[in-house]
Amino acid sequence: MANSDARKDGGIWETIKTIFWALVIAGVFRTLFFQPFWIPSGSMKDTLLIGDFLFVNKMAYGYSRVSCPFEMCPISGRILGSEPQRGDVVVFRHPTRGDDFIKRVIGLPGDRVQMKDGILWLNGQEVPQTPAGTFTEVNEPQGPQQSLPKCANEPVIEGGPCEKPRYTEALPGGPSHDVLNIFDNGPGDNTAEFTVPEGNYFFMGDNRDNSGDSRWPAATGGVGMVPAEYLIGRADRIMFSSAGKSLLYFWTWRGDRFFKAVE
Repeated sequence: MANSDARKDGGIWETIKTIFWALVIAGVFRTLFFQPFWIPSGSMKDTLLIGDFLFVNKMAYGYSRVSCPFEMCPISGRILGSEPQRGDVVVFRHPTRGDDFIKRVIGLPGDRVQMKDGILWLNGQEVPQTPAGTFTEVNEPQGPQQSLPKCANEPVIEGGPCEKPRYTEALPGGPSHDVLNIFDNGPGDNTAEFTVPEGNYFFMGDNRDNSGDSRWPAATGGVGMVPAEYLIGRADRIMFSSAGKSLLYFWTWRGDRFFKAVE
């Protein structure tokens, strides 16, 4: 009986050690290499849709205290880092709320950024937009939060086609990407000119009329300027995508978005 109890205790201890080391390895992987991220909102449509799942490349910009769970990394500023490029899609920690956000880098340190009549201007130059058709989705509750999309062709009955004009925007020195327009003369379509401070970045969502971003200060629902130490990593590729309320609803999986590059 004593030998049986010893083997039982030893088996429990081995299980505990296995779980412990598995958690340590997972924590190191998440801290140093790739962090999972679900897209919870429509602010980056149609580049990213609600329910897209991706891994954030944490090696892209180096590490800071926000690289560790619960901001436990004893790091001042950033280490082993490189600078984001204009046009990168980046996950960052909100400077005041502590949530993780995902937006596109629009302004680099020293840039002057302004919106005029829904058109982006950088350093006094208009950023060209080319019409790229219409982004259409079903007007129905989306994702775990069951939020309804905003439509340019309102009113739209539930289940009807929700449409938004789409344009291809060509950032100077960066890649072209699609942006959506819902309202003319929307709240963020005309702004003052912002100058991005040294060590900070200016972010915007691709769904321009449905994004709380650097056009507004954090105190009023935006994010303001984002210091470099709040950058978590770059979004490179969508690994999985589900349009439903739950991952278990396999019939809502979007197979055409599996392993899709983020551009």
